[in-house]
Amino acid sequence: MGNKFAIGDALGKGWSVFKANVGFFILLLVVAWLVFFVLGIVGGMVQNSAILSAIMGLVNWAVQILIGIGFIKIALKMVDGQKGEISDLFNGKDVFIAYLLASILYGLMVVIGSILLVIPGIIAAIVFMFYGYLIVDKGLSPIDALKKSMEITKGERVHLFLFILAVVLVNVLGAICLLVGLFVSIPVTLIANADIYRKLSV
Repeated sequence: MGNKFAIGDALGKGWSVFKANVGFFILLLVVAWLVFFVLGIVGGMVQNSAILSAIMGLVNWAVQILIGIGFIKIALKMVDGQKGEISDLFNGKDVFIAYLLASILYGLMVVIGSILLVIPGIIAAIVFMFYGYLIVDKGLSPIDALKKSMEITKGERVHLFLFILAVVLVNVLGAICLLVGLFVSIPVTLIANADIYRKLSV
């Protein structure tokens, strides 16, 4: 049985969607980076206070989760032929708690697996990589999302590992290009990831 997706086709989808929405993606990344830039400035201003630094750390983490949800929402909409909105970046409150809890569980599994000779950590990262998409797309609970990700990645994990390597390479090349290339590589790989999720979840 052949693979359900082709790495080249997924990246090609990412490139075509990016080309058709260049301005939107540039604005999207600028807004996201400005948010983190402001949070970084505020964090620097309160670094002498342990309590305020801890609070800012939690705020920064929460914003990262919210924006992560927003990126997934936008990617899924655009893969489905719909138009993404900048407001989608901050419109993930309905699944925030589920996504947060699933992220903690996912992180623990990857860390524990990595401690166990690294390879199990890599396997865990691949097996459960679509938990966020399943929460955002289908409203699954954290446990159900992790279980479903395990199900849809079955038989595709080696192929997904190669895809992840391709994503890393593309983004490294983007970073090498004076960081400007990240304005291309991040949207391309974001859409490619969503495209693969769609193909595996049907």
